[in-house]
Amino acid sequence: MRILLVEDDTILGAAVRDHIVDDGHSVDWVTRLDAAMNHMHSAAYDLVLLDLMLPDGQGITFLRDLRRKGSVMPVVILTALDQISDRIAGLNAGADDYMTKPFDLSELSARLSAVARRYSGNPNPLVEVGDLQIDLAARTILRSGHRIDLTAREWALFEAFVQRPGQVISKAQMEERLYAFGAEIESNTIEVHVSRLRKKLGHDAVETVRGIGYRLGGAR
Repeated sequence: MRILLVEDDTILGAAVRDHIVDDGHSVDWVTRLDAAMNHMHSAAYDLVLLDLMLPDGQGITFLRDLRRKGSVMPVVILTALDQISDRIAGLNAGADDYMTKPFDLSELSARLSAVARRYSGNPNPLVEVGDLQIDLAARTILRSGHRIDLTAREWALFEAFVQRPGQVISKAQMEERLYAFGAEIESNTIEVHVSRLRKKLGHDAVETVRGIGYRLGGAR
């Protein structure tokens, strides 16, 4: 996923960013709401991680404005505000989940995956593609009982295909999903990732749609 992190605590922000990047996602990290809005005008994000108390305003106001404008982008609140009334206000404003600080980074990963699955239209983490048994929550792939291991980047890319069965994903969309602003991307990076997926999962796992992009194949 391409994730926008809005957090002004530099220590927590760095920890969250590094953890999510290790999971194979790309993260753009900003510390102010005005910067968050500028980023959202410049890139397509899969999810926003939003603190509620920022130097230039309240995250909940930012969230309400998003929903008022019709945005359906998933938003997960990360905040030190832990009263029940705060949770209710955040969820009623349109948040998809609400986590209070301090939180476990592994739990954050699980919650992000759960939100992403709901938005993909299939909350069930167990998916079958051809002869592959995929557990999106555990990040495992089995074929005939044998586990197939993917790197974090390979998993992030394969997960994008699984969550969009039948849809063509362009090279530009893949780069946006995998890499943050300012990242150096070689011209053949996506092709390399796709090639590695095919070697591990089968040549037909990812189909090439000439001139457009790639989509999930039969994975046989």
